Amino acid sequence: MHADIVDLREFYQTPLGRVTEQSIAMALSSVWARLPQERLVGLGYAVPYLDRFRRDTERTFAFMPAGQGAVNWPPGELSSTALVFDEELPLPDSSIDRFLLVHSLEFAENPRESLKEIWRVLAPGGRLVIVVPNRRGVWARMEHTPFGSGRPYSRGQLTSLLRESNFTPSASAEALFFPPSKLRFLLKLRHLLEQGGRRFWPVFSGVIVVEAQKRLYQGLPVAARASRRVFVPVLAPQGVPTTRNRD
Repeated sequence: MHADIVDLREFYQTPLGRVTEQSIAMALSSVWARLPQERLVGLGYAVPYLDRFRRDTERTFAFMPAGQGAVNWPPGELSSTALVFDEELPLPDSSIDRFLLVHSLEFAENPRESLKEIWRVLAPGGRLVIVVPNRRGVWARMEHTPFGSGRPYSRGQLTSLLRESNFTPSASAEALFFPPSKLRFLLKLRHLLEQGGRRFWPVFSGVIVVEAQKRLYQGLPVAARASRRVFVPVLAPQGVPTTRNRD
């Protein structure tokens, strides 16, 4: 079950959400410095982090799963948001250079199928970065943040899943070494805790950040399947069928 879009947006507007964004953004910057003239898609709820990359890209899209809901992004501009099913992305083959998954893989109904669909859409040599809750960390056990929902991963589990989906893991990073507390004095200590965590207890980070590259030298078996997804217009009239009167 996906996190709700309203809860995600409200979390990132809180003091805890803002420092969470800063910590994860620092980890992302160590993996991706710049994306000059590349096509980037954020899948899940990645909009707090897309703003940091989109000024260098050719174009940037925010894809939000149907089970989560969507909001307009970027605010005050032409919308680059699309409501999607993560196993059936509305994009042609080899059309995107980079994917950023945040609040996505841990909620996927079938993670392998979702990654295979991203593999299809990525261009040769394309890369994706996945941010997921660390199953060894405290954040995966606290339900008052979005990282306390869904399926957490260990680094080994995520690496195996990527390789099974025809990706080669490369760079990695960690983030969220401070406790997910709303207390102000703990939030003020986050820089010290982040530095200490990266040095002394990296296996207990709140989230794992892993980059992987699309692998081309091994074929993926493709099985024909009928779509299980059907869009139903929200405002479709639900009329009651009428019956003819018989004399």
